[in-house]
Amino acid sequence: MLSTAAIHKHAAKLLLLLVVAFVLPQVNNATTAATTAAASEPQILLSFKASISDPLGHLGDWQLPQNGSSSFEHCSWSGVSCDSISRSVTGLDLQSRNLSGALDSTVCNLPGLASLSLSDNNFTQLFPVGLYSCKNLVFLDLSYNNFFGPLPDNISSLRSLEYLDLECNAFTGPMPDDIGNLSQLQYFNVWECLLTTISPALGKLSRLTNLTLSYNPFTTPLPPELRHLKSLQSLKCGGCQLTGSIPDWLGELKNLDFLELTWNSLSGIIPSSIMHLPKLTSLELYSNKLTGPIPSEVEFLVSLTDLDLNSNFLNGSIPDTLAKIPNLGLLHLWNNSLTGEIPQGLASLSKLYDLSLFGNQLTGIIPAELGLHTSLEIFDVSTNLLTGAVPSGLCTGGRLQKLIFFNNSLSGGIPSAYEDCESLVRVRMYHNKLSGALPSGMWGLPRMTILEIYDNSFQGSVPPQLGHATNLQTLRIHNNKLTGTVPTDIDKLQVLDEFTAYGNKLSGTIPDNLCKCSSMSKLLLGSNQLEGEIPSNIGDLSSLAILDLSNNHLSGSIPPSIVKMVSLNSLDLSRNNFSGDIPPVLTRMRLKDFLLFNVSYNDFSGVLPQALDVPMFNSSFIGNPKLCVGAPWSLRRSMNCQADSSRLRKQPGMMAWIAGSVLASAAAASALCSYYLYKRCHQPSKTRDGCKEEPWTMTPFQKLTFTMDDVMRSLDEENVIGSGGAGKVYKATLKSNNEYSHLAIKKLWSCDKAEIRNDYGFNTEVNILGRIRHFNIVRLLCCCSNGETNLLVYEYVPNGSLGDVLHHPSTKISGVLDWPARYRIALGAAQGLSYLHHDCAPAILHRDIKSNNILLSDEYDALLADFGIAKLVGSNSSTEFSMSVLAGSHGYIAPEYAHRMKVNEKSDVYSFGVVLLELVTGKKPVGSPEFGDNGVDIVTWACNSIQSKQGVDAVIDPRLSPASCRQRDLLLVLKIALRCTNALASSRPSMRDVVQMLLDAHPGSNPPKM
Repeated sequence: MLSTAAIHKHAAKLLLLLVVAFVLPQVNNATTAATTAAASEPQILLSFKASISDPLGHLGDWQLPQNGSSSFEHCSWSGVSCDSISRSVTGLDLQSRNLSGALDSTVCNLPGLASLSLSDNNFTQLFPVGLYSCKNLVFLDLSYNNFFGPLPDNISSLRSLEYLDLECNAFTGPMPDDIGNLSQLQYFNVWECLLTTISPALGKLSRLTNLTLSYNPFTTPLPPELRHLKSLQSLKCGGCQLTGSIPDWLGELKNLDFLELTWNSLSGIIPSSIMHLPKLTSLELYSNKLTGPIPSEVEFLVSLTDLDLNSNFLNGSIPDTLAKIPNLGLLHLWNNSLTGEIPQGLASLSKLYDLSLFGNQLTGIIPAELGLHTSLEIFDVSTNLLTGAVPSGLCTGGRLQKLIFFNNSLSGGIPSAYEDCESLVRVRMYHNKLSGALPSGMWGLPRMTILEIYDNSFQGSVPPQLGHATNLQTLRIHNNKLTGTVPTDIDKLQVLDEFTAYGNKLSGTIPDNLCKCSSMSKLLLGSNQLEGEIPSNIGDLSSLAILDLSNNHLSGSIPPSIVKMVSLNSLDLSRNNFSGDIPPVLTRMRLKDFLLFNVSYNDFSGVLPQALDVPMFNSSFIGNPKLCVGAPWSLRRSMNCQADSSRLRKQPGMMAWIAGSVLASAAAASALCSYYLYKRCHQPSKTRDGCKEEPWTMTPFQKLTFTMDDVMRSLDEENVIGSGGAGKVYKATLKSNNEYSHLAIKKLWSCDKAEIRNDYGFNTEVNILGRIRHFNIVRLLCCCSNGETNLLVYEYVPNGSLGDVLHHPSTKISGVLDWPARYRIALGAAQGLSYLHHDCAPAILHRDIKSNNILLSDEYDALLADFGIAKLVGSNSSTEFSMSVLAGSHGYIAPEYAHRMKVNEKSDVYSFGVVLLELVTGKKPVGSPEFGDNGVDIVTWACNSIQSKQGVDAVIDPRLSPASCRQRDLLLVLKIALRCTNALASSRPSMRDVVQMLLDAHPGSNPPKM
């Protein structure tokens, strides 16, 4: 009989045998199975590749080996990740490969697949339910594709999913409640889809740490069930179009680290409850309709680093308690209605790097210690009511990039401390009351791209240090009291695009070196005391579009090299002492395509070249008594012809008789016309159609320097500069105290029985333009009416419309509108439209934004015009109107307007986005040959082209040369255009936000991600 020990020993042997006999074969079988599965995975991958489209060959290395090498070579294929031991495929990262086709369950035959990223491709289909077979899938990224339709009700079939990213697709309808059964889900992102409701089932996702609901047309408040997500760390809902107020129960989410509820329609006050979230580091509530003050309890957000409340209707003062948040680094309170002073305590925030308070009604001084205890990078308090001095310590930390405080009433000089602030990129301090000399070193800061000090009272000269600012692109110093000469070192500014110095007291000559700034598109030196001749090498400025040297003491002749300025479209040499002949070389410059050509009030002599002796240049040569012109129209203009003209010398008697007859006839016609106008203006009569003609009445909206008779005398067919469906437009030239001014008079069609009730927008234009004032909106000076005919008198805008300049077949676009000029126009138009939407009470919908209704001033500032179909938004009415008649222009009309006859401010935003696309592409909204014959418009064409093989390059205007077009900045504007033309109105930005995005896209910004 065996002992107990022997039995135990025997049992141990038996167990070992069992292990050998049964367990080891199982291990071998498992290893063999894994090896077999891994060996078959290349075929699965190739089958998946065959089911999709790869037009650019990004999966070209997915090929079976031809030389008998390892069967695991597929682990080195692009985008494929394998387990290091089993060599089984665990992940596919196929983002940004231009793939398309229909996804099925093929890829789910990879048993170890845990991660699948198909982001940024061109898949167009319903949600791929075939992926439900991927039972081990933990990570799924389908963002930035064209998936559409509803999210499926049984999405929880992906039971292992922890990460789900569906951003930027076209999923529609409600969010399914089944989403709450993805019990492992930690990250869920549906940014910029088309979902209409937020499922309360989200409250069941207890593991969720990041929830992004941004840019969807959700029209309901946040569901209260979200309060159960006690472990929620991040909540984003930007652009969801959430309504109502911010719920108090958000304060219960004590673990919340990030809270974003931006781009919605949230109203009411900011609840104090969310000011008691101890872990919150970022609070973003911008672009809503929030009112009331900023809660003083903000001090209890002890972990806060970013506070962004911009673009709301917040009022009251900035709370002093902000100074108690130790880690606050970013403070954005811009575009609100905040009043009071900037709290002194902000100067003690040692982590503060971005302080943006612009677009409020702040008063008082800028705290003197601001910047002394921190490293500010961005300081922007522009467009407020601030007074006092510029503090000296804003650049103490040596990191200040943006020093912006324009449109205030700051006074005094600029502290010398800024001479050493080499980090500065943008310096914008225009429209203040600053004086003294700008510190000499500040002119030459090496990284500076923008220096704008215009409309102040700065004195002193422009020092040679300017030559050190080799990155300077925009130099605007006009309307100051600067003296001295233009520095010769200016030729070192090889990327200088714009130099405006008019309205100063600059003297001396124009240096030859200035003509070495070959990138310059605008040079405005008018109204100074410059003398000498135009440099003979002026033609080297081949990129120059606008040249203004008027009102100086320049002399000599026009240099022949001017013909080399192939981009020039605006030339003003008036009111100088130029002499000699008008050079025939000017006739080679296609002056008829110029937006402005003026050499009046000089001392030119000789015979005007015949090609220039045409009516379109009537006012271009006046004030040159020695200049002989030979055409009869010139005599009618009473120009003194004293030179030796061969035509006049052949038959002096006959010519004298003709001249006398012409002058006599002109005098008689003038007398008759004056009498007729007097009778029309002062005596009621009846027209041949029986419409009673009442006496003329004039209603002024500005201080006027002209009379009703001046207006009537200008209604001559020779003065017609345009005609349209509503009437004719006349250009009036008036003289007062030897100064000439110009008006544009719109004469609306007279009374007609068939159209007796049609005033052609007269009342609308009067009601709107008569009461608003903005730099980027055309000025209505007065209106005149006699019961039959209505006149609208505007300030004359010399450069026509953007549509004419951009699309006219004879326009040389590369010279007329380079990218900086187009950007300037885009920003100006956006600022004008933002004023209508956000700063007028009641708000104004333009309803006919298009390039032909954006006029261009003498400095290419954009002016919105034609308010004939504009609509006032009453304070007590809905901001959306149901229209019975579709108004607007083909190619610019928003989808919801065309389909549902609904119009609101987002309809204007869409139209403006089309204008941005015009500026980027150079194409008309409809009818361009590239669009084909299928009724495709510029929006559809641009979207399709960007997704083609050529990508973004396919849409950029090829006439924008690399020298004048900074492509990185252009891409930023293209992205803004695409956002503005989003088919979903609620996903479009407001014009207030468009303005800020355009400001951020100023030439010199960082490149965008497309």
